[in-house]
Amino acid sequence: MAGFSDPIVAAGVAGLPALYASGASPVDVTQAYLARIERLNPAINALVELDAAGARAEAQASARRWAAGAPLSAIDGAPIAVKANIAVEGLAHTAGIKAYARNLAPTDAACVARLRAAGAVILGTLNMHEAALGATNDNVFLGRCENPHRAGFTPGGSSGGSAAAVAAGLCAAALGTDTMGSVRLPSSYCGVVGYKPALGAIPTDGVTALSWTLDHVGVHARSVVDASLVAQACGVDEAAAIDDRPLAVLDLDGLATLEPAVAEGFARALDGMTAAGWRLERLRIDDLDLGALRRAGLLISEIEGGIEHRRALALDPEGFTPDLRSLLAWGARQTPAKLAEAYRLIDETKRKIHFLTSTYAGILTPTTPQQAFAFDGAVPAGQADLTALGNVLGAPAFALPSGQADGLPLSLQVIGMADGPTQALAARLSEALSPTTVPEAFR
Repeated sequence: MAGFSDPIVAAGVAGLPALYASGASPVDVTQAYLARIERLNPAINALVELDAAGARAEAQASARRWAAGAPLSAIDGAPIAVKANIAVEGLAHTAGIKAYARNLAPTDAACVARLRAAGAVILGTLNMHEAALGATNDNVFLGRCENPHRAGFTPGGSSGGSAAAVAAGLCAAALGTDTMGSVRLPSSYCGVVGYKPALGAIPTDGVTALSWTLDHVGVHARSVVDASLVAQACGVDEAAAIDDRPLAVLDLDGLATLEPAVAEGFARALDGMTAAGWRLERLRIDDLDLGALRRAGLLISEIEGGIEHRRALALDPEGFTPDLRSLLAWGARQTPAKLAEAYRLIDETKRKIHFLTSTYAGILTPTTPQQAFAFDGAVPAGQADLTALGNVLGAPAFALPSGQADGLPLSLQVIGMADGPTQALAARLSEALSPTTVPEAFR
């Protein structure tokens, strides 16, 4: 993403070592982000708890390492923020639920501990949709998180705060979680890169589960390289050689209803890729029902989420909104047979698609069927129809900014086969796509 006037913010993650080599310090970088948070966060409410003292201390330690020529990694000194369902030692670990308001994390989640071990500066925690079970980030407890591109519009969810903070330049990168698209969907709406590595590539220890079957930890950043560096620090394989097989463009006729702007933007993106020399082949998968997969994932999430929160629900039911209580209660009423059918559908679909796509380097779709929408409008039922496919497959997937329409971002999704090649593939693809313009108020 281009357009930030501050060279520190424009550097993202990958550009910071060059700044440090030219005389800048991680202390300067962290202070610049803290100043932006103080000035700009009130407009969007992306960060909900800031650890300024801890961030400054980590920045000073990073500065000493860079001065000695001994940084811990390529992300040493990079200011990163973390979704509120991922434990950050000493900060509230709420998962966006009021019932957990006094729940302070005694230790870091495994992924946060790995970031600290790589020298990252942890800024604080980020807004999210309650319990990660939804995609608007209109959170009664934490407050509504606004889309930086347009006030009154959703940033998406459930990792809405993560995507919004990155888009607004409030952190160099952010961690989120993705159960049926909760990293890629808000990345689409906010015009940033969203990377969901393969299932289990980043450990979920210390993450409040929505669905232990489908949950992934992922990364929001302003470039594929930045997202890949942060993911690698969390344990994901490094970028590998690009698979030279063609890319499959999933035929969505009868599978998903795209807004005209999304359909037109996707067609332009494919034209640009073809002009850049990419080999694209249309792929039709008979009997694929994206809506059914989304509903199966939702059922699993409501059942497994209900189990995750069962004790807190019994102790403090009013600490959960009526909407969330209703969703979890519906899950509790489902039969074992219905849950088994959902697991079977996911397993059968996974095996079928892996077989049908074995000759391709990846699958292309729009990231979401629609652009960001107003909070006071209807919530589209099929927001996650395209992203849920990556969770069902357990495959690495990127949301890549691909321009904008009517001032709101557009996004293209690529689902790969393995993390290393998919990182390289996404980086190359992004070169053929139009980046999203930085929101004017945050430049």
